[in-house]
Amino acid sequence: MLADSHCHLNYKGLVDEQPAVLARARARGVGAMLNISTRESEWGDVVATAEREPDVWATIGVHPHDADAHPHVDADALTAAADHPRVVGLGECGLDYHYGHSDRAAQAIIFRAHCAAARATGLPIVVHSRDAEDDTVSILRDELGKGALGGVIHCFTGTSGFADQALALGFYISISGIVTFKSARELQAIAARLPLHRLLIETDAPFLAPVPHRGRLGEPAFVADTAAFLAELRGEPVEVLAKATAENFHTLFGKTHA
Repeated sequence: MLADSHCHLNYKGLVDEQPAVLARARARGVGAMLNISTRESEWGDVVATAEREPDVWATIGVHPHDADAHPHVDADALTAAADHPRVVGLGECGLDYHYGHSDRAAQAIIFRAHCAAARATGLPIVVHSRDAEDDTVSILRDELGKGALGGVIHCFTGTSGFADQALALGFYISISGIVTFKSARELQAIAARLPLHRLLIETDAPFLAPVPHRGRLGEPAFVADTAAFLAELRGEPVEVLAKATAENFHTLFGKTHA
């Protein structure tokens, strides 16, 4: 079985034909999908999809791009919204300094709110970090000092040092279809050495379709292509990698065992 640890089934292009998208994923052996929210207006739809589909789970969160638009969302609001049996994580949250869509201080405030909600609920966080490695590590290290906190660095495209720091903090690392791109040599080198017991795979659908689907809308079925590429890169049987990453998914997002 494969697990897509990060997709956006309620985004345009996928929501329009959601039953067919899910059917194609299941036909390729995808047995679990985590439907990620990025703003408050999505929470209801993302949870509703998880209620309707037994192999789809949900997160509650605010993307760093949208931090400025959510000054009212604090730890209490996140904790209350996450109080649902189909919600298994908080996020995606984090820091994005690449585009500057939201004030950096506002991003840090709501990132910390997700961490506090994670401690209150026992749920893991799904972390987005772009061009913000040092601050991401600093906040995570500080928040870990306040109590237990776990999660995953999603769609990892960072440096080798960032990977090592994330692992040292106890986080999982999720690899997307970007690893299949010819230009992703540094990422491929990092992905080849990541410990199997801390590795996840994702599509970030409808974005980042892997080879051989580049140029198309991404969808959860394509996690099978990323898994095949990763397995060859790492010199592991694809069955071994698929089983291990699916087990990692269920370990991290523990409520998916229910």
